[in-house]
Amino acid sequence: MGRGKVQLKRIENKINRQVTFSKRRSGLLKKAHEISVLCDAEVALIIFSTKGKLYEYATDSCMDKILEQYERYSYAEKVLISAESEIQGNWCHEYRKLKAKVETIQKCQKHLMGEDIETLNLKELQQLEQQLESSLKHIRSRKSQLMLESISELQRKEKSLQEENKVLQKELVEKQKVHRHQVQWDQAQQPQSSSSYSSFMVREAPPTTNISNYPAGAGGGMERAAEQPQVRIGLPPWMLSHPSG
Repeated sequence: MGRGKVQLKRIENKINRQVTFSKRRSGLLKKAHEISVLCDAEVALIIFSTKGKLYEYATDSCMDKILEQYERYSYAEKVLISAESEIQGNWCHEYRKLKAKVETIQKCQKHLMGEDIETLNLKELQQLEQQLESSLKHIRSRKSQLMLESISELQRKEKSLQEENKVLQKELVEKQKVHRHQVQWDQAQQPQSSSSYSSFMVREAPPTTNISNYPAGAGGGMERAAEQPQVRIGLPPWMLSHPSG
């Protein structure tokens, strides 16, 4: 049969209690040594009997070193816990302060919007009115500044456009001058071509005969000349004044 479950309570029999203590103590010390060797852990075990006798075990017999390390860890843990508690307390305090501040700001915002002013007295209403007037002054000042800046910017753009317009007008005048010179040159070339053509036609015209230069006695010649088409010969004056016999 298996071993029954032992009820954990104080053993009333003194002898049995002493025997159990001795057995369990030896087993506990053995387990402490095994875990230190197997797991390379630093173990310190302290046992006091009912009569106040000390039983201890420490890895490599360094009980003082392990206890000092334990004290440092315990102190650091206590400090950390204390700091966390203090920080948590500060956070709670800060949260309450910020919450009250937000509520105050929301209340002031409602008053500025003309809401929830029934609870304000005459002095508070006067202060609110002064605050609104001061805000309006700042708003109008900022508005005027922006308008002046906008006007300055528009004036600068206007000046720039005027300068561009002057440049374009100058270019237009130059182009018009060039165009007029070109037209005048073309007109000057046309008469020269016409005069050349006219002189060419005069040179090519056939000679004409002047009937009045023949003698009066040559009747037959005049009749023959009358029968022919009258063609005028353009002769110089000195030839007309000395007719041939």
